[in-house]
Amino acid sequence: MDGQIKENDISHVVEADKAHVWHHLTQHKPFETGDPRIIVEGKGMKVWDQNGKEYLDAVSGGVWTVNVGYGRETIADAVRDQLVKMNYFAASAGSIPGALFSEKLIEKMPGMSRVYITNSGSEANEKAFKMIRQIAHKRYGGKKTKILYRDRDYHGSTLATMSAGGQDERNAQYGPFAPDFIRVPHCMEYRKHELGLEHLSGAEFGRAAADAIEDVILREGPETVGALCLEPITAGGGVIEAPEGYWPRVQEICEKYDILLHIDEVVCGLGRTGTWFGYQHYGIKPDFVTMAKGVASGYAAIACCVSNERVFDMFKEDASDPLGYFRDISTFGGCTAGPVAALENLRIIEDEGLLENTTKMGERMLANLNALAEKHAVIGDVRGKGLFLGAELVKDRETKEPVTEAEVGAVVADCGAQGVIIGATNRSLPGRNNTLCFSPALIATEQDIDRICEAVDNALTKVFG
Repeated sequence: MDGQIKENDISHVVEADKAHVWHHLTQHKPFETGDPRIIVEGKGMKVWDQNGKEYLDAVSGGVWTVNVGYGRETIADAVRDQLVKMNYFAASAGSIPGALFSEKLIEKMPGMSRVYITNSGSEANEKAFKMIRQIAHKRYGGKKTKILYRDRDYHGSTLATMSAGGQDERNAQYGPFAPDFIRVPHCMEYRKHELGLEHLSGAEFGRAAADAIEDVILREGPETVGALCLEPITAGGGVIEAPEGYWPRVQEICEKYDILLHIDEVVCGLGRTGTWFGYQHYGIKPDFVTMAKGVASGYAAIACCVSNERVFDMFKEDASDPLGYFRDISTFGGCTAGPVAALENLRIIEDEGLLENTTKMGERMLANLNALAEKHAVIGDVRGKGLFLGAELVKDRETKEPVTEAEVGAVVADCGAQGVIIGATNRSLPGRNNTLCFSPALIATEQDIDRICEAVDNALTKVFG
């Protein structure tokens, strides 16, 4: 680790952290007798903690974010130069990086046309929800306000986005939630028995899983349903790719009942699956696409709610209505650091061929994980696309009974002891937090992929024998 902090300085940092910082997703009781981990430096795919311990990061910053890796000086330089010239003005006015980034982003998204810049994935999704509700009032007499969301999907941490949250442990103790958010079943073929569809497989199962969405629409009344919000690949709910036949049927259902299709790309967007966006694997034509995490690879805070022109036009068709436009603001959507970092992030992905590398390294990692499944009976299913993969751990392959969350945590901890940081579902799905999650940066090499899988192999052997 270059430029190590002096021992007395880092001791002060640790004490200040323990005394004053409220960490995300963390129970702080253990810090009464131990220290939190503080990440002090990163380069490429490696990070170092306050003790100088080196880790290979297989989760891109812990939450699928640092797509182009750590230590990118060109992004930092672009942000610095822009902030000196013009750091901020409310986004009711335009900015040079905002316009150029939006133009470049839309080039990657045929059929889409407008970019609303905001701060976080939660906020981007909430913007889409507000647009959908406003459209219901403008066009449908306030009737098509219901927003459908899928079991196991996750869309954010605000009360509105949690109202569309398909992970019950994440939602626990935070209700009551906003009305008119309606859950539809998951599309996970590995657990199709939970849906009563164990007699189907492949495209037949995919169509049947989508038909379950139509069943909900008919139950609620199509005249009341305004939108369907889905992740292209379910992320924190277990890395679930929909089977063949699912997405064409979803598109057909939305068109049949005049329902807006909102695709949440907060995790999958900007190359994670080997295409610019996850939905582009499946021929989907969305009305909204939301994104965050990898948009600027964590070098600045930025998220986007992108719409097609049809949606955009609904907010300017009657200029005489003083309430007819989208009356919304995101304060830090006007900060120029986000779009200028995102613009350089796009250039890096493009110029370094990182989409192609993601596909190639993803295939290698998928093969490695499948080889581990042949060795370790505890691996019940391996799934995902690109450098976005999961391995579900079960006590018995026949019954598919999940291992405990504590056992999954032991695997993660052992990998960490080996110097490899991996992820896992945790405190999200009651009785179903049993999936190891992998999302290394798009710059990953063959050596990186092999080391990650070797660490998992060692950890599974230690925890399960």
